Amino acid sequence: MGSLFRSEEVCLAQLFLQSASAYSCVSELGERGLLEFRDLNPKVSAFQRRFVGEVRRCEEMEKTFTFLQQELRGAGRVLGPCPESPRAPLAREALRVQEQSEQLAQELREVSRNRASLRGRLRELRQYLHVLREGQRFTSWPAPLGSPPRPRALSERDPLLDPSLHQHLDRKINFVAGVIHPWRVSAFERLLWRACRGYLVASFMEMPEPMEDPATGESITWVIFLISYWGEQIGQKIRKISDCFHCHVYPYPESEASRADTMSGLHSQIQDLSVVLEETEQYLAQVLDKVTLALPTWRVQVQKMKAIYLILNQCSFDVTEKCLIAEVWCPVRDLTQVQDALRQGSYKSGSSVECFVQRIPTSESPPTLIRTNKFTAGFQSIVDAYGVASYQEVNPAPYAIITFPFIFAIMFGDVGHGLLMFLFALWMVLCENSPSLRQSSNEIWLTFFEGRYLILLMGAFSIYTGFIYNECFSKATVIFPSAWSVATMANHSSWSSAYLATHPSLTLDPNVTGVFQGPYPFGIDPIWSLATNHLNFLNSFKMKMSVVLGIVHMGFGVMLGVFNHMHFQQWHRLVLELLPEMVFLLALFGYLVFLIFYKWVKFSAANSLEAPSILIHFIDMFLFTSNTGNLPLYQGQVPVQTVLVVLALASVPVLLLGTPLYLCCRRRVPRTGPPAPVATEEQEPLLEGQEAGNSVNATKEDVESGGHSPDAKHVDFAEIFMHQAIHTIEYCLGCVSNTASYLRLWALSLAHAQLSEVLWTMVMRQGFVRLSYVGGVVLVPVFAAFAVLTVAILLVMEGLSAFLHALRLHWVEFQNKFYVGAGYKLCPFAFAPDTWE
Repeated sequence: MGSLFRSEEVCLAQLFLQSASAYSCVSELGERGLLEFRDLNPKVSAFQRRFVGEVRRCEEMEKTFTFLQQELRGAGRVLGPCPESPRAPLAREALRVQEQSEQLAQELREVSRNRASLRGRLRELRQYLHVLREGQRFTSWPAPLGSPPRPRALSERDPLLDPSLHQHLDRKINFVAGVIHPWRVSAFERLLWRACRGYLVASFMEMPEPMEDPATGESITWVIFLISYWGEQIGQKIRKISDCFHCHVYPYPESEASRADTMSGLHSQIQDLSVVLEETEQYLAQVLDKVTLALPTWRVQVQKMKAIYLILNQCSFDVTEKCLIAEVWCPVRDLTQVQDALRQGSYKSGSSVECFVQRIPTSESPPTLIRTNKFTAGFQSIVDAYGVASYQEVNPAPYAIITFPFIFAIMFGDVGHGLLMFLFALWMVLCENSPSLRQSSNEIWLTFFEGRYLILLMGAFSIYTGFIYNECFSKATVIFPSAWSVATMANHSSWSSAYLATHPSLTLDPNVTGVFQGPYPFGIDPIWSLATNHLNFLNSFKMKMSVVLGIVHMGFGVMLGVFNHMHFQQWHRLVLELLPEMVFLLALFGYLVFLIFYKWVKFSAANSLEAPSILIHFIDMFLFTSNTGNLPLYQGQVPVQTVLVVLALASVPVLLLGTPLYLCCRRRVPRTGPPAPVATEEQEPLLEGQEAGNSVNATKEDVESGGHSPDAKHVDFAEIFMHQAIHTIEYCLGCVSNTASYLRLWALSLAHAQLSEVLWTMVMRQGFVRLSYVGGVVLVPVFAAFAVLTVAILLVMEGLSAFLHALRLHWVEFQNKFYVGAGYKLCPFAFAPDTWE
């Protein structure tokens, strides 16, 4: 079988890598993604491994790259993905990358530090300039004071200090000027007033232009303050309070001429600093351009290099410490590609000795490898969500490609709804290469996009079952003429106009010649949508259809177990497990399917009133009795049913005790083969510090049997019997409960049809009430509401419900008949492009 029907053959192999070419060989293997490496140093900590220094160097470079990326993000630049996947750098190239990245990081640090210093200095000069400008006006004209108790000027034209008082003052008037954050102004005023007891005059005014806050980086409007005071002690208090409120205090010249000279000097300094800052910004932009071009490639290279050294840390040196030995899980079909990759790696490294791969024996169960494509990946993920297939176990995914959409469509059968789902999935399939669809950050959308082929088949199968049910948005379609003739019945019964007026419902008798002209060519006759017993007819049809399809589905699952038993050469399970399971299922529930078809074939409309009840016959079958009021379907029905029940009951002890007794007897029979070879003292392990019982020391029989040899493990009879007892009880009870579980096909199909009919009756029909121009206008919002409710309820909610029920029928009712799902996936070492973006 192909790899889709059964996992590929995977073997354990050893790679012998020369120390000089190990890095290049692992790099080549990572580019191809063929092998899963095993850790041969599980007891060695990460800090004691051989290549820990190289790993730390890669981590240091990653820290440098993180700093560079943060600087780019701070500058408002977006780092794009790597245009092409570069190979892992060699040692010399890695040193060059490290030197260049550290040089760029150092340049960025210096330039950023200089720019921050220049910006801070420029901000301080501008603040100082505004302080002097506003202070010049304050000392000439009064400013409004903030607190009521503070003495205010009588008029805005009066000076802040009366010139006539200067001659009476013995003490000199001093000033403290600066800027403060606007949020701290109120508290600053109150504390100044309380601490200095009013022996000061404070003026506050907003700065004409906003400036950056160095603490937060936000642009705010600072507040300029000018405080005049008398006395050195009050001046010390004011300066201490200013420091506590993180005010920027600037020297305030006493004379007006000195202030003018200082302001002219500030203008020239601001101009010079602006020129220097502009040149610094240009140089910083050039450095960031270099980082933007080089960083994506460097990051991919360093991540690959780190991954290679982590793999090399899992390898072990031989006793001579001249080559590394690695153990890998490898698909058998890829062994030639592995050898070619090792040859390419040895050639690129310039080594004269080639590395090679050698298959080794093992008693462990290999990992599972099932190759998929974009079509089968969605179905395989459904199976893997239940459990990864055991090694070379039958894979249910190829069968689920057909059965899963079909079972979904049975519950979702409607031509219109299926067509909408099909078109939506078809749009995703046609636009599957669009980057906007693939790289979306919405997880719900990505879930739909990954399952686009599954949704496509579910829509296509829903269209098919919709034609079978003859439902399109709950309305029947007349593709072929109806097989029922009302005219023939009217002529036979002589229906008059008065009879038709008094009888709103008419009965069509199929026993009248010409009324029923044969079965409808495809699906259900559209005339049933007009019948009053439409629901009763569909209930009977869908219930029997669900039982028949469920038993066929379960029987197919049991038969798939044949391929497992034959592949693993467990021939006793064919007789002691598969045969009793099929006898139990067919003798009881297969017979039920036979009764359904036999009743359909034997009875027609002429003798339908004489048809017995299958349910009563099935109950009497288990009670070993017969009901005189329920006629038999055929002669000798009771003996046949008795034999079938006895066969079903007899298969239970065979299923329960057959396999345990066989394995117990086989264990007691002595082996007649040649004795196993005894290891001599001259045999030495290939790996340094290798323990006894490792995979290298396994026998050849273990390799040939793939770990399934009967003597590979100690057989515990009690454990086998307990496992078989659980399997027998689960299977026998499951046949009953699982058959009833398939009735959900009938229930959900009926619910979907009724919801669709209710939505049409309560919404869409209201738009056809008035056949005038007003009705045409009303039809527009009515159709919009109908479309929204159809998508939200019938497509999304009902579709999700049908999907979950189909998922349960596959996991519980189908897969547990043959599928163990106790394996683990093969995770090859590969440089996936998506992980580097």
